[in-house]
Amino acid sequence: MKKIYCLLFLATLIGCQKKNRHQEVNKLFQKDITSLIEKVAKLKYSVEEDSTEAQIQRQFLEAHQNYKKVELLSEYYSPSVSKAINGPAIPEFEENDKVTVPPEGFQVIEELVFPKYSKANKQELIQELGVLEANLTRLEKVSGSNELTDAHVFDAMRLEVYRIITLGITGFDSPVVLNSLPEALASLETIEKYYRVYLQDQSVSNSKQVLQTFEKGKKYLKSNTNFNAFDRAYFIKEILNPLSKGLFKTQSELGISLMKEQRGLKVTAQTLFDKDAFDPEAFSGFPDYKTTPEKVELGKKLFNDPILSGNNTRSCASCHHAEKAFTDGLERAVSLDGKSMLQRNTPTLSNIAFQRVFFADSRVSYLEDQAIAVIKNENEMHGSLEKSALAIQKNAEYVKSFKKAFPKGEINEFAIKNALASYIRSLSQYDSKFDSYMQNETAFTADEKAGFNLFAGKAKCATCHFIPLTNGTVPPNFDRSESEILGLPDKNKKLDGDLGKFVITQAAIHKNSFKTPTIRNIELTAPYMHNGVYKTLEEVIDFYNEGGGLGKGFDVPNQTLPEDKLNLSDKEKKQLIAFMKTLTDKKYSSN
Repeated sequence: MKKIYCLLFLATLIGCQKKNRHQEVNKLFQKDITSLIEKVAKLKYSVEEDSTEAQIQRQFLEAHQNYKKVELLSEYYSPSVSKAINGPAIPEFEENDKVTVPPEGFQVIEELVFPKYSKANKQELIQELGVLEANLTRLEKVSGSNELTDAHVFDAMRLEVYRIITLGITGFDSPVVLNSLPEALASLETIEKYYRVYLQDQSVSNSKQVLQTFEKGKKYLKSNTNFNAFDRAYFIKEILNPLSKGLFKTQSELGISLMKEQRGLKVTAQTLFDKDAFDPEAFSGFPDYKTTPEKVELGKKLFNDPILSGNNTRSCASCHHAEKAFTDGLERAVSLDGKSMLQRNTPTLSNIAFQRVFFADSRVSYLEDQAIAVIKNENEMHGSLEKSALAIQKNAEYVKSFKKAFPKGEINEFAIKNALASYIRSLSQYDSKFDSYMQNETAFTADEKAGFNLFAGKAKCATCHFIPLTNGTVPPNFDRSESEILGLPDKNKKLDGDLGKFVITQAAIHKNSFKTPTIRNIELTAPYMHNGVYKTLEEVIDFYNEGGGLGKGFDVPNQTLPEDKLNLSDKEKKQLIAFMKTLTDKKYSSN
């Protein structure tokens, strides 16, 4: 009898251990937060005591690397606090309150400590460290109430792998000192630490392979520490992609469910580069009006029909040509009157659905609203959806198509714009050589691979054009799209007068601010930039290589593009273009 009770007790104990693995993970997380708070306190003390520059810089690096140990769960459960701790060192405009919030956290402190520390900044640095300490205290407090589950932990682990790919090894949050590789190591070690918790007393068929991948990754990061020379293509393809796949398989074998929610990056994606990893529907603001083949067919018909314009002479396709990745090849589109030019360059519609805002000035949030804004604009189509609906109702073929697309057969303003948006969403299915390369289906040339490593490294392209979408939609949650101030010239080589997003928000930080567009299919979408000022990719790269408007000597105090020269060689510029050409979708390259 005693043996039976002992067996029952052991079974219960093991069962409890299995159920509470997420609690053990949370304890590790709390311990790392405590360690991080201590590291920041030491850094602050060193500043207060006027320690040497070398010591202050070393302690900053140690503290920031310690942040990487808490980032996985901090970003997952407390994104707003995490942003205050480690967000970009640029002001942010709060849309609801109409106020500009100054930056804070590690990236602000980094700029005060590197590349040289001046005691003239001592009081400001102490103040910023005090703010950081307060935010870390907030994190410690809110993390105590985290309701972790095993599903959440695995979800967060895979998202952290994606964060290493997109924001870690690209230098996004270590923009001055470029300590990204040691920080990626800290992130990787944390994922492994949490993963090992789930291997206790359990047999998982792929655990040996996953652990070997961790070891391979750590070894590679330790032996390849030069930021500019780091082979990101190898690291992603041979280590991080297999790792996220391995985590997915382990989760499945352990019977831990996936999250039940619709996201831009599907929860079922095993890597960031899976075919159909992104869900255009999740970027839609109208989940009850899902895209269907019938809507796409109807939307395509409307897209190519001048019936939506005021004088029945212009369709959407008039300015968005399919063979040019739905651009028009012009510096700026011609106005409806056929005489003047529109204010801005015609953007590509290819892969446009993977964004959270639309138009260069980010003035609308949904594709449906983008469609109606163009149709109603007096210089573009000068149409009326109300009048178009009445005209369409008299067309028997359209009546039949609307009945197929919409169960109730309604022909109204919303149905028209929803059908148009559905068609445009259908254009967001990328299948370029880059995608095939990341899916191990094709090889890159030496120049294409070098170009990718430049794009995600030395050239810093991927710090704004985030991998893999190459637009400004911020990974790994892809829940917001960014704008940047570049200090772009006009055709007279003076600072362009278009104020961009400022016209919408009236916030000083948005003067000359424009949404970061996708650069997929970029070889087909010249001329470039919102004003079409550059005719070639070579000109675009030269502009960035010089440090944008500030590098040209323009007065752009709010420029978000770093003004430091990139020092790209002629060979590197050609390699960068070679990579960019791999972003052309096969449906266009085959034409």
